[in-house]
Formats: sequence, structure tokens, C-alpha cells
Amino acid sequence: MQVFRPIDASFEHNSCFGTLTMELSEEPPAVSKKKLPNKTLLLATFAACIGGTFQYGYNVSVINAPTKYVQDFINRTWTERYQSDIAADVLTLMWSTIVSVFTLGGLIGVSVGGTLSIKLGRKGTLLVNNIIAIVAALVMGLSYPTGIFELIILGRLLIGLNSGIGLCVQPLYLLEIAPTSIRGLMGMGTSVFVTGGIFTGQVMGLKELLGKEKYWPILLATTCIPAFMQLLILPWFPESPRFLLIDRGDYGGCKKALRQLHGAADCESEMEDMEKEKYSQDQDGFKAKKPWELLADRSIRWQLLTIVLINSAQQLNGINAGLLIERLGRKVLITGGYMLMSCCCILFTLTMTFQEVSPVFPYLSMACVFAFILSFGLGPGGVTNILTMELFTQNARPAAYMIGGSINWISLFFISMIFPFIVIGLKQYCFLVFMSICTLVALYIFFIIPETKNKTFLQIQNEFKTGKEKKGQTTDGSGVTLLATSM
Repeated sequence: MQVFRPIDASFEHNSCFGTLTMELSEEPPAVSKKKLPNKTLLLATFAACIGGTFQYGYNVSVINAPTKYVQDFINRTWTERYQSDIAADVLTLMWSTIVSVFTLGGLIGVSVGGTLSIKLGRKGTLLVNNIIAIVAALVMGLSYPTGIFELIILGRLLIGLNSGIGLCVQPLYLLEIAPTSIRGLMGMGTSVFVTGGIFTGQVMGLKELLGKEKYWPILLATTCIPAFMQLLILPWFPESPRFLLIDRGDYGGCKKALRQLHGAADCESEMEDMEKEKYSQDQDGFKAKKPWELLADRSIRWQLLTIVLINSAQQLNGINAGLLIERLGRKVLITGGYMLMSCCCILFTLTMTFQEVSPVFPYLSMACVFAFILSFGLGPGGVTNILTMELFTQNARPAAYMIGGSINWISLFFISMIFPFIVIGLKQYCFLVFMSICTLVALYIFFIIPETKNKTFLQIQNEFKTGKEKKGQTTDGSGVTLLATSM
């Protein structure tokens, strides 16, 4: 049966602060004053992202510049090996394999990233992950002097594995070290560094730098640079405080990490929030969930459906919202972003249909493309990773990232395979397909997803359980709605 704690109850829990007493009241939650991240938090964000999502963005774009040179290398190697020229379709297949095997590696990486983050910790996993990037760089760099083009395929598989792990674990670390009041702003680091990685990869591929034919093995090997940078910088920063307290029960380590990241004045409120989440999960018997356990848990089916939809829609429509995410909230930005993208798809279809009517329409089509990209960046591009983090409590979060990341990589592969056929079949009307996806996802978010801005993870979980905000119900001093316990 269900038993609720009395409204005048209190409980005590020993921690590194001494005895923490939690008094229950009906006062609304106090919203902490927003402020920008301090220098330590910014540096920790850079240290985590440079070997995480930056590495992903860099390796998505860096392979574009040496396309012709790598194909020539494969052709020469094939001729020397078999005394005949390679067939055009075989060459195309080999190049497609080099590009797409990155996605396969990413899918494998995201599948193991959550488990590694539990066993090694968030910071530990990021550091170990750099070994894979260094090996991948070495393998790809040696492909030319050894005359073995298969090494490029192996290297791309390994760097995809590295990127998959990074995309799973780095946002987890980033959002767990962030104060509640700026959690959304800190989460934007993921999207910022993906974009920065893509831009850097394009710049490095310029002929003035490493874009010449004799430099392409070095260009592919430069993926080791972000790995070495993270190995040098990240050890100076602490493990995720939330992981230390809730997963490891290390109160002293958690307090030390919070003081380093947030400052002595701000660490107590964050510690209390984590204490409450730990207490709640201890009552239920804390144990990190596996992805299949998460899929079988009916109590969080709406959260799971949400991350599946937003991660797949992010790729199927596919760049930052900055301070807007804390000013307007996640729900407004992501819903508005998808609705604006729907409008852009309609306008783009119309401008493409009437290209021959007036010379103005090609310019309008270009404006629609830029508007679509801007809408994506202001909404889904920046908010998706943050929502994946906020919709789950500590024991389910790594598995949720594994599921969300897997859907992301599978959708990326799926859309890259079918989009050319959609274009051939529907021509300019293909964008109406994406308009439908955007509209349906926007409606789902509007009616199902609660606003998560400035709310603790327990509050968000409770809103999903009730299907509506629990205004006026019994809360503790921080506004956390009390959980029912089974007997």
C-alpha cells in the first residue's frame, strides 16, 4: 500500500556537513539567483568538451577535405596489390565504408558509454576514452606509409567509438557539475563544441593548412590533438559531485568537488538537493539501471518516449540558444524551434516550386535554409541533450543516455541512407515529410513534457508521475514534492 510521510515530519542524515535536517513545509521553492558560471566551471566545461563533443564534430567534417586524395590512394594501392585498376563502384563502396563506419563506431560507443560511466566515473571514462582517439590517429596516420588503406577504415571505426562514448558521457558530466540555476546554460556547451569541432575540421582541411595531397595522412591524424589536450587539462578538475555522492557515497569527495566548482558559498544548497535525491533512491534501493531495465520500467515510459522522439527528430531534421534557455525555458524553446522549422519547410517547398516564376525566389529559398538552421539551433539543437539529462534521476540517467544516443546514431544512419531516395521520389515536396515530423514532435512536447527550468530532478520526476504540476501539495523546504513509498 502507499504511505506518505506526514507533513510535519523531519528526518536527519549524517553528511560531511554534520547532521543535515530536512524540515517539511508548504513554502514554494526558492529560486536561486541566476549567475554566469565561474572561471573554474568554464575551464572544466572546456576540458570536458574538447575531448568529447568537439572530437565528434571535428571528425564529422575533417574527412571531407581529403576525399579525392584518399580515393586516389585507394586506387594506387589496389593497382599495386592486384595489378589492375579498381572498379568505379568498388571505389565508391570503399569510400562510403570509410565515411559510414564512423557511424557504426559511434553506435557501439554510445552502447557502452553509460556502463563505463558507472564503473569508471564520468571523468575517468572521458580520460580513458582518449586512448582510443590516440590509437585511431596513429592507425590512420600510418595508412599511407604502410600502403594499407584498410587502416583508414579501422581508424574511422575507432574514432567513431571514441565519439560515441564522448557524446554519451561528456553531456552527463557537464550537466552534473552545473548548478541548478544555470544547468541549461552549461548544457549548451555540448552544442557549442560540436559546432566548433565542425568548423575547426573545415579550417584544418583548407589548402593553406593541411588540405594539400601530401598532408592528408597528417590531417586525419590530427584527431589526437584534442585527446592530448583533454589528458593534460581534465585531471586538474574533480569528478562529478553528483556521481561521487549518489553513486559512490563519497560525502567528503562530493563536498570538495562542489567547493572547487561552485565556490564555498554556493555548495550547501546543491549538496542538500543531492542528499534528497540520494535519500529518495536509497528508500527504493539504489541501483544503476541497465537500458533493458529502463525499457521495462513503466513508471518512466513517458520520459523514455520523449528522449526517443527528440533524439530521432533531431537527426531527421538536421545547430545554440545561449542565455535564452535560462530566460525562456526548455519547453518554450524546443516547441517554438520545431514549429518554426515546420513553417520553414512549408515556405521552402513553395519557393522551390516557383523557382522559375521570378528571380527573387532562389534568394527566398536560401533565406528559408538559413531560417531553418537558426530555428534548429535555437530549439532542438541546444535543448535535446539537456532534456535527456533532466528527465531522469541518477540511477536511470546513464542508461537513458545510452538509449537516446543509440537512437541518435541509428537515425543519423537511417536518414543518410533514405534521404536521396526521398528527394528522387518527391523532389521539392520532400520537405513536407520533415514538416510533418516537426509538427508532431512539437505537439507531443507541448502537451506531454513539463517545463524543467529551475526544478530539481525529483520535482521533474514527480510531475511525470502525476501528469501535471503538483502545485499546493506537500513539499520540503526546497520545493521537492514528497515521494510515496511502498509497503
